[in-house]
Amino acid sequence: MSALMLALVAGAVVGLALGALGGGGSVLAVPALIYLLGFTPAAATTASLIIVTATSLTALYAHARTGGVRWKAGALFAAAGLLPAAAAGAAASRLPQPVLTAAFAVVAAFAAARMLRPSPATASPASTRSAASGAAPSDPAASGVRPAKAVGTGAGLGALTGLLGVGGGFLAVPALVTVLAFEMRAAVGTSLLVISTNSLASLATRGATTAGVDWAVVAPFTGAAILGAWDGKRLAAKVTGTFLQRAFAVVLLAVAALMLGDAVT
Repeated sequence: MSALMLALVAGAVVGLALGALGGGGSVLAVPALIYLLGFTPAAATTASLIIVTATSLTALYAHARTGGVRWKAGALFAAAGLLPAAAAGAAASRLPQPVLTAAFAVVAAFAAARMLRPSPATASPASTRSAASGAAPSDPAASGVRPAKAVGTGAGLGALTGLLGVGGGFLAVPALVTVLAFEMRAAVGTSLLVISTNSLASLATRGATTAGVDWAVVAPFTGAAILGAWDGKRLAAKVTGTFLQRAFAVVLLAVAALMLGDAVT
């Protein structure tokens, strides 16, 4: 299969995951770029940030049209991750490639484990009350949540985005549900705002590495991902979120095992 076809197929899968789950697709983008398209780990993380930024902004627009984004709280959450994302992005180019690969494998395995667990939305009384009443907590104080905890979580997601080139949506969604007491629909939409902001901040520190991006591969990958994100949002309305998460988690565990084996050999 040609590099173009591989890029189109991989991009579609990444977009589907981002559109349907509000995150997780970027965890597949990096291994796809490395093992299917021949990128180095450092180049793959930079290319992934470009793909994730464009796709997340597209998916964010789709969710915003249906009122699924909590702009004020999402902006505060994302703002906490701006500096960590920029700092980690600058440091990533100095790390050995096996270290980046191993770190990514660990994060992918952790993401899969989170997805295999029951959704926190079903266990959150606050989110249940919010969904039933139609109200949506718009800031940490309104939810009775400690602002320091929200800021700390946002900073951690920013650092993860900058270092490994992942949007962090697989962590942002449960964090928004449990830390800010969002209902799941708002958490998915708002996570895309967090992903987009962190990815842009990290890209701003990678000017030298973005100059060497193979646009012949990245451009069609990104285009397919953007189209896939729209299909993913429609898919989420037809298939249960639990099924989508578990199926994706199984794929992610296999990817994590492959990358960890590659890093230690």
